[in-house]
Amino acid sequence: MAVAFGRILRGAGLRIPMGSVLAFVDALGLVGIDHRDSVYWAGRATLVRNPEDIGLYDRAFTAFWESADGVVLDTELVEFQIAVDNESGDDELGDEAERSPDDTPLALRFSTVETLRDKDFAAYTEEELRAAQEMMARLKFIGPPRRSFRYHSSRRGQRPDLHATLRASLGAGGEPIRRQWREPGERLRRLVLLLDISGSMEPYARAMLRFVHAAVSGRQRVEAFAIGTRLTRMTKELNSRDPDLALAQASRRVQDWSGGTRLGECLRKFNDDWGVRGMARGAIVVILSDGWDRGGPEVLAEQMQRLQRISYQTVWVNPLKVTPGYAPLARGMAAALPYVDAFVEGHSLAAMEELSQVISGASVRDRRKLAASA
Repeated sequence: MAVAFGRILRGAGLRIPMGSVLAFVDALGLVGIDHRDSVYWAGRATLVRNPEDIGLYDRAFTAFWESADGVVLDTELVEFQIAVDNESGDDELGDEAERSPDDTPLALRFSTVETLRDKDFAAYTEEELRAAQEMMARLKFIGPPRRSFRYHSSRRGQRPDLHATLRASLGAGGEPIRRQWREPGERLRRLVLLLDISGSMEPYARAMLRFVHAAVSGRQRVEAFAIGTRLTRMTKELNSRDPDLALAQASRRVQDWSGGTRLGECLRKFNDDWGVRGMARGAIVVILSDGWDRGGPEVLAEQMQRLQRISYQTVWVNPLKVTPGYAPLARGMAAALPYVDAFVEGHSLAAMEELSQVISGASVRDRRKLAASA
């Protein structure tokens, strides 16, 4: 019921991330759904971010919750319409009841694309993949910033800014009344994406490649690699804003689609040629793989340890994690898991939204230091 209400709000135009829906579910577990005010304030505290959205939230709440079983009806129901966006873009509306000009009904808009959020990538059609591409382009993958070597002016800082202090003193007869300071600036962390394109990942690789393209084309400082029997850098090919052109260029660039998997050897090459030399230092590294590896697990464990040591955050995205009863029993996955900071699902758009929240989360480096000192 809470998830359905979140979809209602999304269809009405509110931006409701998955984390807010989960917080709403937790809140309902504490307050229950027996009293209208408890449900109302639980939803408003977790789902509404902007004051201008309160009015729309109130009308959606009345239309949804006060017509649901088990909720006390304290006020009159408001009249509302439901508009469905079909593939042609036309709205299909039900019969409109007579109403006064001041009695504006609530129009909840649902899109057929919304159903793709929880659908498994393996079951996507080509049309659904193109629709998912647009939804992936809206995701934000911005982690905590890193300190830059460049300094900028600041009211309070670590270094005195002599030039700015002298310029400010000209207006006071040459007396440096106010001292100016400089402090280090911030810069965007690099995001490195390593996509497994082996045969076992074939049902998910085509959707994840579109995800990788959305990240490369929509954000600065992103590097993309394909992992199979060899390591292939495809950042330049995916940098085009045209998805069809970018995917075609990447397909021509990568020569080992749907082949074997040598995760350990590919990570060794990445660490030796790019990662340790600077690309992965202080970066957020995301590995999209099911963990099946034909090589020795000790090689993968060694390279994952090297990668975690220099990176800011190491995230492993496994589309098989959603399977009921899943356990990381594959030799490669079991060997890599101790050196992973976050282990998330990767089978759907909802899982990609969760990944964006993991990347934007708290400082992993601080958590490592805290664990080491404990």
